[in-house]
Amino acid sequence: MIIDLKQFIEKEKACWEELEAVLDQLEKEHTASMSLDEVRKFHYLYERVSADLARISSFSSERGIQKYLESLVARAYGEIHETREKPHQFRPVAWFFVTFPQTFRKHIRAFYLSTAITLAGCIIGGMALGLDASSREILMPFDHLIMNPKHRVAEEEKVTKDHLKGVKVRGAAWYMANNTQVALVTMAMGATWGIGTIIMLFSTGIMLGSVAVDYMLAGQTKFLCGWLLPHGSIEIPAILLAGQAGFMLAGALIGWRQRIPLKMRLRTISGDLVTLIFGVALMLVWAGFIEAFLSQYHEPTIPYSFKIAFGCIQLIILTFFLSRSGKNEALRANVSGIASRATPEARSFLAKSGVAPTLEEVGAKTDEAEPTGENVEQ
Repeated sequence: MIIDLKQFIEKEKACWEELEAVLDQLEKEHTASMSLDEVRKFHYLYERVSADLARISSFSSERGIQKYLESLVARAYGEIHETREKPHQFRPVAWFFVTFPQTFRKHIRAFYLSTAITLAGCIIGGMALGLDASSREILMPFDHLIMNPKHRVAEEEKVTKDHLKGVKVRGAAWYMANNTQVALVTMAMGATWGIGTIIMLFSTGIMLGSVAVDYMLAGQTKFLCGWLLPHGSIEIPAILLAGQAGFMLAGALIGWRQRIPLKMRLRTISGDLVTLIFGVALMLVWAGFIEAFLSQYHEPTIPYSFKIAFGCIQLIILTFFLSRSGKNEALRANVSGIASRATPEARSFLAKSGVAPTLEEVGAKTDEAEPTGENVEQ
């Protein structure tokens, strides 16, 4: 109960002005983070001004002050429970390490489908060549693959000087352009309701399977791994991601079990398609450099063990990147309002105060309802 209104206003005015200043700063700097002390202070000011509003509501003559406090409390409440996406600038590093892997995981079932079709092609291609070695010319599109593996390995291992000197950059550009074209076509073929994407992935699998079996039957498995792993550990997953994008497009066109219009379905996945295909392009640029500057050099110039180890490490890093990168940011995005700005320690304080959940609580809920790409196949 307020006994002296004038004294009450003079005493509390500083808190009101401080809360107003904090709110102005938060609204001005959308990406600003808050420390534990700042969050505690904000929480204290919010509760104190809310209490002041409740106390002054009994004075019908002070409508101006009451409206002012209502405005402050409403703004503070909005900051605490805000769910709108804040306007932000494009940040390439955040896009690559957060948005790209998150998008991949969001449509993971389309990736599984892409991988399964490619593996089926590998099995068929390997079986065909194993049963009929003369089918090499049909199954393998490049001249250097048609050669007998033992003869090719013998010729490659005779080279002791830099046989690609002066042409490595041009070779890298060719690999990039060719592989990117294949990836784009694989994705674009999703416009044929996925039929074209299936054909592209299956034919790629047939070629990979036939090459692998051809070299293994000839006893050149070590050469095969040393030749393909350095660039293939990035290039092959990139083609699989392109297939994933193709199936996303096909899913939007088919619209199975979806009642929304085609235009809206395409608009829904358009951002994810762009993210995936740009990520694929970056992967293929890197693979092109590796293929030109490392994969085409064999023993005795570069030991096979080094090339195999390099490829395996790349594949492990890529797997970890696509499966884990951006996970914490995904949880942070599910924490609303001021909690999304707070440090982990400050967010824990908010949770104990009943203002916002902890990141762990949100993570548990997110894991239970992790996006699995069901909207893609539907």
